[in-house]
Amino acid sequence: MFPDGFRLNRRDIPTPLLDRPAAAFALTSYGGEPMSVEAHRGRVVVVNFWASWCHPACYEEAPVLERNWRAYRERGVVVLGVDIQDKAEAAKKFIADFSLTFPNALDSGGKVSVDYGVYGVPETFFIDRRGRIRAKHVGAVTDEAFRQQVERLLAERE
Repeated sequence: MFPDGFRLNRRDIPTPLLDRPAAAFALTSYGGEPMSVEAHRGRVVVVNFWASWCHPACYEEAPVLERNWRAYRERGVVVLGVDIQDKAEAAKKFIADFSLTFPNALDSGGKVSVDYGVYGVPETFFIDRRGRIRAKHVGAVTDEAFRQQVERLLAERE
């Protein structure tokens, strides 16, 4: 008999991370800049786990993430992309093909995805201003899902 994680749809597996501090990480973005969730404390942060080989879901959500990053960044919302189990060349092409302007970095050792309990891609975590994970979205995030979570977190007071 397999553990539940092997029998259930990953959307049905609850995360024990809700309302807990988001795991710290330090990566280098594909643009060569440092990328960490801690650097954005005091802001709403959206961390998206993706891969260039994740088709069609990651291809469906890439424009959604870019569109919402552009719509919300002036309100202090940060979008960070964490590329997992990928090749840098393929990931850079994906970023260029979708004209992604938010920071993206390769999780080469897989530590960040393990720390966040990622079962597959795409998965998106919504982190409040205090650095706590407040929601997790499994599968391609939609405009509606993104906006609903971000607006809820922007409305909260610290």
